Order: sequence, then structure tokens, then C-alpha cells
Amino acid sequence: MATPITFSNSDMLRDKLVDPGWYDVLINDVIEAPSKDGGSTNWKMEATIIKNGDGNEEFAGVPLIWNFNSKAISFAIGFLQALGVNVEPDKRYDLAQAKGQRVQVWVIRGEFDGRPKNQVQHSYKPAVV
Repeated sequence: MATPITFSNSDMLRDKLVDPGWYDVLINDVIEAPSKDGGSTNWKMEATIIKNGDGNEEFAGVPLIWNFNSKAISFAIGFLQALGVNVEPDKRYDLAQAKGQRVQVWVIRGEFDGRPKNQVQHSYKPAVV
């Protein structure tokens, strides 16, 4: 007997391309894992678009995924600052605290394995609430 499958709304929107621009997103999860070679740590950010920077909800629900890597952790400074964190040298921060928070991200069209995809460009602003 075949095993039935079910697709979530997020599954249905995963490959939907959005127009380049600013997007207000909700951080759904932060997953910490070693890199493939084990030489660094990755923090995968899983988020969902709420609206674009102008308030348009055309792409609401589209999932976005991007990473921070411990070898280039300075990319996380602007992210934390957009969340209202006063980032200081030699102080420890937990990226998992971003879960459940909103932030604006700059999204462009990138490419992965020859397919176009949404790509977060490590530019961040506080969310428009």
C-alpha cells in the first residue's frame, strides 16, 4: 500500500520567486550545525515572508532560508542590530534568540544548481510593525 503524502502551504510556496527588494519576515527557526567539513559552525535561519517593505502581502508565506557561518560571523552583526541588539566586541550572543522575531531582509534572485532562487543578501533593517 502506498504511503500518502501531504504538502503544507510552505511546501507549495518554497520555489516561488519573489521580486527583488526588502521583505518583512518572521524568523521561524534557527538551526545550529557543524559545516560539511566540520571546520566551522553554520546557523541556518528559516523565515517566512509577511509582507514586502511597502506593506504589499503578494508574497506572504513564501519561505526564505539563509546561513551565517562562524568563519564569516561579521555578517550577523547587522542582523542582530536590526533586531535591536547592541552588538559589542568580545560579548557572546545566541542567534537562536532570533526565533519568533521579525526583521526586514534584502532579497535578490540568486541561483542554485542552475535554478533561480530567492537569496537573502545579508542586509537587514528593523521590521515595519
